[in-house]
Amino acid sequence: MSSIAIPAPSLRKDASLIGLVGLAHSVSHFSQLLLAPLFPWLKDAFGVGYAELGFLLTIFFVVSCSVQAASGFWVDRYGPRPVLFAGIGLLGCAALGFAASTSYAMLAGFSVLAGVGNGVFHPVDYTLLNRKVSKARLGHAYSAHGISGSLGWALAPVVLVPLTMAYSWRVALVCASTIAFGVMALLWLRRDDLTLEAAAPAPQRVQEGSFDFLRIPAVWMCFAFFFFFYAGVLSVVQSFASESARQLHAVPAPWAAMCLSIYMVCAAGGMLLGGFLAVNPERCERVVGAAFAVAAVVALTIGFADLPGWAVPLAFGLLGVASGTAGPSRDLLVKRSAPDNATGRVYGVVYAGLDIGQAVVPLFVGTLMDHHQYRGVWVVMALLQAVLILSAFNVRRVRRTVLAPA
Repeated sequence: MSSIAIPAPSLRKDASLIGLVGLAHSVSHFSQLLLAPLFPWLKDAFGVGYAELGFLLTIFFVVSCSVQAASGFWVDRYGPRPVLFAGIGLLGCAALGFAASTSYAMLAGFSVLAGVGNGVFHPVDYTLLNRKVSKARLGHAYSAHGISGSLGWALAPVVLVPLTMAYSWRVALVCASTIAFGVMALLWLRRDDLTLEAAAPAPQRVQEGSFDFLRIPAVWMCFAFFFFFYAGVLSVVQSFASESARQLHAVPAPWAAMCLSIYMVCAAGGMLLGGFLAVNPERCERVVGAAFAVAAVVALTIGFADLPGWAVPLAFGLLGVASGTAGPSRDLLVKRSAPDNATGRVYGVVYAGLDIGQAVVPLFVGTLMDHHQYRGVWVVMALLQAVLILSAFNVRRVRRTVLAPA
């Protein structure tokens, strides 16, 4: 009976599913940057420093981490569709809540709500892609998934900053909520494409040995890969990299505001390239290592070289290409470590590491910013990228050690 859902899907079905999942993923990443681009305005509006604003991101990602680990079990048991709709709905409500906030405490409360909504996406997305997309197109599916996330990040400052400058940050956040609810409406119209039906694991299978996957060393190495390392790089780029570069190189404010969007658009281009490189699973660790080596060199260049202001956005673009190229191979590292019947749980646990890193690093980097240690921001990024290179090869070593007896 279960074999009915297994025949290889057509290109059209694969493309449709990849598009829907990517659209949902872009909303998740867009919502992660609801506050960070607005920090200069929120700082004045609520009378707080960068460390306090960074703590809002800590709240968001700590909650998202907890929900992400749990949502993997929900996805494996109940299917991805209801979990996905709940997540998008909560993100839309959180954006409205931010817009209505009149105190820092309210911002913190709605950061909790946004974190709950954000926590469902990776288990949902990768369960749908791994089970419904043909294996021959899986590398390109990961590439498209990563591109959609980067475009969501890129879109956030492009939408929020001009609306804030033209009207107010509250208007910008209300508009952000309409984006979330609009995507939710579209997904509802195409909800039949998001079902797993017979491909979903049976409840008895979920209850029996639900935590067996935690005994796989490579799962924990992937968790470490995302914990504090990859996530730390992301949090630095998203939160304070543009401002620190502006302070170091006298970048005009409009150019500095575009640096994050340039990074994300170029990261999407890098992911397109990375999708072709990920076709060969045997070289995924080398791709990750080479890409982050380039990224570390660029980060140190921004931090210590005497760059003219116009060159900084270009450097952000190169940084984005390098980081994006690693994306599909990174996802393949996780896929190769996940048992087929525990996809949601593995991705939930591994990507919880992503949230933990993004929760912790803004506190430290925000403190550096408050003390005007702008070069230190780029040193932190380069060190994290160096550890990423070692982590990727360690995942490969641990997986081969486990698989050797077979």
